[in-house]
Amino acid sequence: MTDEGASPVEVTRHGHVLVVEMRRADKRNAIDRAMADALDRALTLLDEDGDLWVGVLAADGPVFSAGSDLTAGGDYVTERGGEYGVIRRHRTKPLIAAVDGPALGGGFEIVLACDLVVASDAAVFGLPEVAIGLVPTCAGLFRAPRSLPLNLARELALTGDPISSSRAYAAGFANVLTPAGEARSAAVQLAERICKNAPVAVRASLRAVNEMAAAHDGAGWEATDAAKRAIAGSLDAAEGVRAFLEKRSPEWTGR
Repeated sequence: MTDEGASPVEVTRHGHVLVVEMRRADKRNAIDRAMADALDRALTLLDEDGDLWVGVLAADGPVFSAGSDLTAGGDYVTERGGEYGVIRRHRTKPLIAAVDGPALGGGFEIVLACDLVVASDAAVFGLPEVAIGLVPTCAGLFRAPRSLPLNLARELALTGDPISSSRAYAAGFANVLTPAGEARSAAVQLAERICKNAPVAVRASLRAVNEMAAAHDGAGWEATDAAKRAIAGSLDAAEGVRAFLEKRSPEWTGR
């Protein structure tokens, strides 16, 4: 549990590797204003410090991240990184997600914003927004089909059910699969493999690959905005959030 007043993000150096660890375990590492700002500062450090070549994004506790803290009212956007300080950031150095527990909703979208994924047996990935009448708003609707087979991305978006780390690995989404509790150390090892190579060449290669992958991001954000408008003010969206907060099953009306 994060002590009151403690930073919600811990940053440690391992040679040329920066490990950024979310430490709001008592809130399932849900992102609020303070955590978004802390993540933004950590990733800015990674970008701007010439002695740092690769980043690892990890999490304390049994949950990688549950995504948005609903009590934050959407106040988790930073100028440089966008949502959570991560989602719209234009990074110049590789970032590896070390996932050792559920990454759901915005938590999965954080993973989708990373360049490589190390997942343990304890990890699951999902977009459960439809279960409470909402839609993924942090690029999951277009990054999931880019990183996973199309029908699997559709399954995640339409059922709200998560998939296991083994299924994510088999689908090519996770680069490394580890036993529970070993994702962070395996991610650091993967980062150190990258650090054996010329940093300038790594950055140039990453930029080329990511620019190609992001070529249609503008259309993706437009489609996401259209999905958000489609549910805005709907009775189902209001009922879904209310039922979630009241810990009961929603009663859908289709309106």
